[in-house]
Amino acid sequence: MIGYVLAIDLLAIGVVAASFVGVDIASGDWIRFGVLAVGSAIHIEAGREIERLRRSAAEGTPYVNLKGMWTFAGVLVLPPPLAVAIIALSFLHSWYRLRRIAPHRTVFSTSTVVLAAAAAAVCLYAINPGSDLRYAGGLVGLIAVVAAATAYWFVNYALVIGALLLSNPDSTARKVLGRLSDQFIVAGALGLGIATAALLMDQPWLTVTLLITVLGLHRSLLVGQFQFAARTDPQTGLTNTVFWHEIATKELERAQHDHTSLGVLYLDLDHFKAINDTYGHPAGDQVLKAIAAELKREIRTDDLVGRLGGEEFAILLPKTSEDETAQAAERIRRRVAALSITVTTNSGSTTVDGLTCSIGAATYPAAGDRLDVLLLAADTATYAAKNAGRNRVVTAPISNG
Repeated sequence: MIGYVLAIDLLAIGVVAASFVGVDIASGDWIRFGVLAVGSAIHIEAGREIERLRRSAAEGTPYVNLKGMWTFAGVLVLPPPLAVAIIALSFLHSWYRLRRIAPHRTVFSTSTVVLAAAAAAVCLYAINPGSDLRYAGGLVGLIAVVAAATAYWFVNYALVIGALLLSNPDSTARKVLGRLSDQFIVAGALGLGIATAALLMDQPWLTVTLLITVLGLHRSLLVGQFQFAARTDPQTGLTNTVFWHEIATKELERAQHDHTSLGVLYLDLDHFKAINDTYGHPAGDQVLKAIAAELKREIRTDDLVGRLGGEEFAILLPKTSEDETAQAAERIRRRVAALSITVTTNSGSTTVDGLTCSIGAATYPAAGDRLDVLLLAADTATYAAKNAGRNRVVTAPISNG
């Protein structure tokens, strides 16, 4: 596996070095580069919440997205060095904003796309040879870009599948290959890349309208396809218990594979029934929503908070040690205790404060090596916090099993 990854990375470095040979970059190239870079950045920022959850759910299978719209457009209209720069910027931005996975995985993914772009450039030059590797109109241009898109897809897909097979030898072929519907997303991204390239060459200002269209499709089609709404708690906007457990399962598998730790927090609001009885259930829902927002502000990008039901929440903390898990729980407890929430009741607005919570903390592998054992340990610790007087954090003991 290490040899395979290093070979792909070194080959990509060779391609990058070769891309600078005999290349002249004009002022118009820099303008097109800037448009693609800005469009890619806006696209990633606008859809990062959706993509972060999709990436977690896709662990162990090919992760597909619409970044190809910008990277493939760069292959079609930019000199090779600038096309490589668009690829690098896109993956660096995604790594920083979506999910901070191990750097070598991001480097490998970037390398596969660089090699895919090189294969696409070879197709463009072979079918429509000229002084440079640019998009050309007409029937020959259409044939060239279709061949280039096919080569781009195949090389990237084949290299990723090779890595998945080597890193997960026990995985089924069906899981490694992914879903056919995912490949339609890739095809759509490449088609949008061709449209973006055409606009950049002839009507660059119209690229703005294409970006708006893509953002709308991204937030509607992908949310529907991956059942984002069905996996989200409608009252708080957090993930619901089903999806939270699904992601927790995948994160535990990753922790076991990478030999890293993982923390789980169970949070239960103290005396929450009194808020509903005093101010009404609509006010209680407003309190839950405000607490959910505070929990999202407190956690890191890689963490995941979900609502288990009622006034109970669960927080997943990947790559977090036992001490760090306890410290995170204590920060959350203090944050909840400091809240002052304005709610609307039948008699007008009022302020709800004095909130407290009881938190149970459990960490893999100290508290258990299976998800059900880990969750039971966190749940039991929460009850211990309740019984000890509430408004406190209790850490699950080290498992004997």
